[in-house]
Amino acid sequence: RVETRIGHFVVRAWVTEGLHPGVVACSHHMGRWRLDGPGQRAAMATVSLGGGGSARSLRQTGTPGPFDSDDPDTRRIWWTDAGVHQNLTFGVQPDPVSGAHCWHQAVRVRRAEPEDRYGDVHVDLERSRAVFDEWLALARPASRHSPDGTRRPHWLLRPVRPEREAYRLAEEER
Repeated sequence: RVETRIGHFVVRAWVTEGLHPGVVACSHHMGRWRLDGPGQRAAMATVSLGGGGSARSLRQTGTPGPFDSDDPDTRRIWWTDAGVHQNLTFGVQPDPVSGAHCWHQAVRVRRAEPEDRYGDVHVDLERSRAVFDEWLALARPASRHSPDGTRRPHWLLRPVRPEREAYRLAEEER
């Protein structure tokens, strides 16, 4: 069980000498999930959504496996573990200067509780908002620090770059 400031997820631990003692690494590219129904199944666990109030949760209800389709390779799927989705348990932590998400953070790792199941994900939305507000308070507003009236540099390469006008601060923000 890995606990963050806003929730926790239940994952298998692999002890390795490849990391410094006291450091935990979890690939945030693992843990693909989907709701029950049609769609991509080869690498995704099926989940149910739960929660009420400020609590939200995912619980795995199915695993990847072979299935019939027009592609014969889908009958050759041998894996049954899609990993555990963890991104939801890490609050939005925008870097104060660049705005990029800061993934590295302190967590607590401990033995799973009796009601925990592999793949469980739990998040508290109120705590998530509080973490975001803390980090936002550290940010330097573009309205006071932009040298040219833009939110971010247009020259910064992006896979899909918005129109130049989208970078401009609104008149009331300047």
